[in-house]
Amino acid sequence: MIYEYRFLVSLVLTIAIETIVLFLIARSIFKLDKSHIKDRILIFAGFFSSFATLPYLWFIFPLIIRSYYLLNVFGELSVFLIESIIYYFVLKISINRALLLSFICNITSFLLGLLFSYVF
Repeated sequence: MIYEYRFLVSLVLTIAIETIVLFLIARSIFKLDKSHIKDRILIFAGFFSSFATLPYLWFIFPLIIRSYYLLNVFGELSVFLIESIIYYFVLKISINRALLLSFICNITSFLLGLLFSYVF
């Protein structure tokens, strides 16, 4: 499979997974109802955060970092922090909640991505 096609598949899966996880955490764990954060804002935050970070992880960082392991560590850490900032500003939640939300969304999509790569 060509690299760009794998990227597009990964982007769609990442957006879907992270947006679903974002909804579940915001509504069930953080108890943020629709009067605090509307569904469309959650969808926007899920879409925008992944769409804004994944291209850098796939196309920019590999040009700078040659080591696969350093790329994964630095890249995932960068994505986690940038998405935390996006959640903080877009969702208007505390920085602690934004960090936790970003961590859970990213670890879920990372692990499911590994699973999908072995299955398919």
